[in-house]
Amino acid sequence: MEKKKVILKMKNITKTFPGVKALDNVSLELMEGEVHALLGENGAGKSTLIKVLGGIYHADSGEIEINDNKVKINSVQDAERNGVAIIHQELVLVPYMTVAENIFLGRELSKKITVDLKAQEREAQKVLDELGMNIKAGSLVKDLSIAQQQMVEITKAVSAHSKILVMDEPTSSIAEKEVENLFKIMRDLTAHGVGIIYISHKMSELQDICDRVTIMRDGQSVATKVVSETSRDELIALMVGRQLTQYYERDFQKQGEELLRVEALSDGDRVKNVSFKLHKGEIVGFSGLVGAGRSETMAALFGLTKVVSGEIYINGQKTVIRNPKEAMAKGIAFVPENRKEEGLYLIQDVRYNTTIEVLEQFIKNLNVDRKKEESITQRFIDMMRTKTPSQIQTIGNLSGGNQQKVLIGRWLATEPKILILDEPTRGIDVGAKSEIYAIMNELVKNGVSIIMISSELPEIINMSDRIYVMADGEVKGCLDHTEVSQESIMNLAAI
Repeated sequence: MEKKKVILKMKNITKTFPGVKALDNVSLELMEGEVHALLGENGAGKSTLIKVLGGIYHADSGEIEINDNKVKINSVQDAERNGVAIIHQELVLVPYMTVAENIFLGRELSKKITVDLKAQEREAQKVLDELGMNIKAGSLVKDLSIAQQQMVEITKAVSAHSKILVMDEPTSSIAEKEVENLFKIMRDLTAHGVGIIYISHKMSELQDICDRVTIMRDGQSVATKVVSETSRDELIALMVGRQLTQYYERDFQKQGEELLRVEALSDGDRVKNVSFKLHKGEIVGFSGLVGAGRSETMAALFGLTKVVSGEIYINGQKTVIRNPKEAMAKGIAFVPENRKEEGLYLIQDVRYNTTIEVLEQFIKNLNVDRKKEESITQRFIDMMRTKTPSQIQTIGNLSGGNQQKVLIGRWLATEPKILILDEPTRGIDVGAKSEIYAIMNELVKNGVSIIMISSELPEIINMSDRIYVMADGEVKGCLDHTEVSQESIMNLAAI
């Protein structure tokens, strides 16, 4: 078999931030036509490494070679000129521009002295259609779902004819059918010599799409393996520096008394006649394809959107919830899917983001008990095993997984009876996932009831007592954990 050509070499890359050595002599090679996975816990240095490759950060030392030529990448433009495109985990699209305008942003098609908008829309639609995207080039990005926006990012990178493509958690917010389409696109690209660096926390995807894998830990590259010659357990041990004896941690208990009952709930739009029950000390999962109405149902329950019909009962008492404050007063907490736009105060520190919902616990008559505030914050840093230099670290500077841990900790600080988790482990590494599963298990053992929305079928199957499957804004069925399978969920979700 002919040996593939190495198209990218990153040699001994080192990058230091104040008080943190993010990258310590990291090396990585990418061959043409291969999908090379980059694995590591949050904070291991994966995102920093690709930001060096993408020209967002400048390495303190080390070299980058592309097609055997030493290159200097000091800006995003340098990266693009060298055929590098990066699809970041956090989308960087302009919401009030059209899909076509976003795809051609920075390389607009001109018509004399003006941008040829019609030509851009025509060309963008052509690429979207070729890639099997069911998206109109003239649509505004703000009107698209997160999954559709992710596919626009992919289309934008593909349309630039890049030879080195980095995908950072590309499947984190797209449905299984869209994942299959993405993998088909990736195989088409690699067949034409494109090399892809693929970052994902979904271990199951490695066997499906990746050729080799490099594992990072604590800012260092610790090993490179051929995917077909390694195992999931070996990779996890390399990532976390220890064996995870039990990944999904769940002790199923006898069903407690009914805590919440929702009957025929509707928001007049995406939620139609939804009914379900939640018992004390159980995890109820909500599954379904993108657009099924799961998140919208929980937004209505939490008072974020208006309920136009239906009834809510808590402990058997009919309840009206008109806003989040009333939901919180009833013991409900809600961790949203989109942490950056809907959950976090990115310019504030970890302490502020942890305690913002429980100010009354340490502020009395305008007097602030700083020791109490610090104690609350430290409790949830320790509980969630959040990696942060200090409580006063700006949360926007933490990795995505550690931001998620702070957000979950904030809502646990309110001591909820009902905790709604919308995609709680999206963009989180296997070590942190295991820790969150263990925390969820402890919470339900102590009487907290959890509603979990998840697009990861293994997660929702292994962690849920019962699973409600939604499609087109309606509940299509409820499955007990003793009878559920991926097939039974998908049969209901695709009705």
